[in-house]
Amino acid sequence: MEATQKKEKTSNAVLDAFTSFNDDFVFSIAITENEKHRIYKLRHEVYCQEIGYHTEQIANQNSESDIHDAHSIHCLIEHRRSGLAAGCLRLVLPAPLHEGKMKRLPLQDFGEQTLPHDVLHPAKLPYESICEISRFAIARAFRHKAINHETLTPSAFDYQFTATERKTFPLIVIALFLATYALVGLMKKRHVFAMMEPRLPRLLSMSGFKFTKIGETIEMHGKRNAFYIDHNKAEKEMNEELMPFYLHIWETLEPQLKELLETKNSSSID
Repeated sequence: MEATQKKEKTSNAVLDAFTSFNDDFVFSIAITENEKHRIYKLRHEVYCQEIGYHTEQIANQNSESDIHDAHSIHCLIEHRRSGLAAGCLRLVLPAPLHEGKMKRLPLQDFGEQTLPHDVLHPAKLPYESICEISRFAIARAFRHKAINHETLTPSAFDYQFTATERKTFPLIVIALFLATYALVGLMKKRHVFAMMEPRLPRLLSMSGFKFTKIGETIEMHGKRNAFYIDHNKAEKEMNEELMPFYLHIWETLEPQLKELLETKNSSSID
């Protein structure tokens, strides 16, 4: 009896936490160039100003983007009351076939020689089934501390959050992943790749998402490995307490994704 009551209490607490998160934050897919630029700006703050990541492609000091953004779906998590960008992510779809079989996803740019797996390799799986999740970023104002450097302007921390609002901030990382995973399902992809530091897969495994390491360690603004997960399997193994939150995110993003795809199709026809 005690175990049942404890489980119910835990479940109610989790549900309340996600309900509060949904009240405080909104998920949106970037459709216009201005919406994408807002995400690129947040990525610049996190990847360039904090992590210290710089490439020749980053010409604009307020924007971080690369060639893969053109064939990616970008998502933003925004704090409702302040209007601040809290987190972002992208789902990279395989590059157009005419660009070459061996350069389908970003992780091949960085670690082609460190992907020894005989089967779980982007070039060895059906083109229509692969994708990569990347560019997870959480704004400094929504984290307890900086990543490496503290080079952001003081204005980034002007907004005063309430204690109640701050309680939902730790959920941003799982919200980002669930949003990406919803997009994977909506786009009907199966084979999901990611280049991650070891800590993140361990964190996600507690939610039921068990990644397989398929690449050797490389230096890419920190130690990184290539990881793989089967969307079909992971969806079945997801922690059941996350399912209502996951379904909410799915239902929120589905009409937005439809609008994005219709916009792209219209542009192609024009």
